[in-house]
Amino acid sequence: MLYIGILFIAVIGTLLHFTYELSHHNKFVAIFSAVNESTWEHIKICMTPTILWSLYDGYIYGLNANYFIGKSLSLLTIIILIPILFYSYTTFTKKSILFVDVICFYITVICSNLVFYYFINFESIPFIYTYASCILLFFEICAYMFLTFNPVKNFIFEDPISHKYGLSGHTEMDHHHKH
Repeated sequence: MLYIGILFIAVIGTLLHFTYELSHHNKFVAIFSAVNESTWEHIKICMTPTILWSLYDGYIYGLNANYFIGKSLSLLTIIILIPILFYSYTTFTKKSILFVDVICFYITVICSNLVFYYFINFESIPFIYTYASCILLFFEICAYMFLTFNPVKNFIFEDPISHKYGLSGHTEMDHHHKH
């Protein structure tokens, strides 16, 4: 089950890098696809299949006392790990390297899933943590849906090509390949 989840999230997340462009910039597709090359959009394309996978793992593990703890911390792992990995290596290279970006994405997918499985296999954690995790999960999903259309004006949300944010940061593929 762990490996199937990792594979599902990795494949769908990879495809989501291209779906906004393929949809001819459909705003509904923008909610769950990368609309530019910002760090946030890469976080989002990892969160999307993780949330989608919840339809399956929630069916399997939803009655597990630690399910919401595992799920909220799994998403938090994505939100924290992608920027840490990306900005750590680019501090040394001074630029983004595609194959390293892809490796960072897959490392994040694996770590996120390991966090989830660690917590659902842990002894039952007191309910107050489940309650707090549900609140965290609510905020993670709200941020996920809100921030593409209302990005914060900081480096995590800035497209490195256009130097714009959110949908306005989108660059056409032809322009993208020139850089």
